[in-house]
Amino acid sequence: MDIQSAAEQFNFRASSTEPLPIVFTAQSKAFFYCKGAVCEFVFRQNRLPVNPFMAFGYFLGDRVDRDLVQRANNQLISMCGELWVFGDIANGVMFEILLAKRLGKPIRCFIISAKSSEITEVALKDLRFESEMALTQEQIDAFLRLATDD
Repeated sequence: MDIQSAAEQFNFRASSTEPLPIVFTAQSKAFFYCKGAVCEFVFRQNRLPVNPFMAFGYFLGDRVDRDLVQRANNQLISMCGELWVFGDIANGVMFEILLAKRLGKPIRCFIISAKSSEITEVALKDLRFESEMALTQEQIDAFLRLATDD
């Protein structure tokens, strides 16, 4: 019996089983509160969001070693087709960008907002770096070259 026949027999709605492209959503913990808007935005682009804050909470309230959670994030990035960066670049996001680049994943960047309708696409060079990273302009330029060089 196929799913559509089962849906008719048991009176449930058969949803599409067509796979969606999978996107890892990278964002700084400073924008943790925007995780729902980020996922909504990605869904509205007809893609499946993989958001670490939705998957693991905020590092599981430090109940699990942070390195293990970061390894899990890295594995998710390798399993996803694309990396989308939302908001300011923190050290973890910087690593995720370079990992995605090394894995040959397309990278897109967005200005983040708590409202999905206000999220807009920008170039990587237009995102800011979090102040606690204390990068020099030379370091920022070097990172941008690494992240965008083909």
